[in-house]
Amino acid sequence: MQSELDHQFMQLAIEQARLAALAGEVPVGAVLVRNGVVIAEAFNQPIGNHDPSAHAEMLALRVAATAESNYRLPGTTLYVTLEPCTMCAGAMLHARVDRLVYGANDPKTGAAGSVLDIFSSKHINHHTQVQGGIMGDECGQLLREFFKERR
Repeated sequence: MQSELDHQFMQLAIEQARLAALAGEVPVGAVLVRNGVVIAEAFNQPIGNHDPSAHAEMLALRVAATAESNYRLPGTTLYVTLEPCTMCAGAMLHARVDRLVYGANDPKTGAAGSVLDIFSSKHINHHTQVQGGIMGDECGQLLREFFKERR
């Protein structure tokens, strides 16, 4: 069920993705929310930061963990414009993110069901609820436009 709040927070993630595109990065944005309040937001920066781990999700988790002086972020929902990769999925599980809401599926590296489904593993002790496809067309269009301009 797509809620009004899910759309509002995904719109903020899309704004972050647009900032990534302006910086020449793959347009992915993330917003971390607890109790209806944004506690961190970020966009992809691996090129500019010379850091393969500087995905939007990782940066948002780092900002929130630093602000809270705790690597665990229970009670949070992470909104991200693209289905997370295995690195980001693993970080969400370690941070104890309660819920993941993403926009576009990633048929090449998606780890929330498209290629792998890290979140459904019964061997992992934390379980994050996952909801994909929220504003997926708009999120996917940002990526298509970005890569079309690069070709």
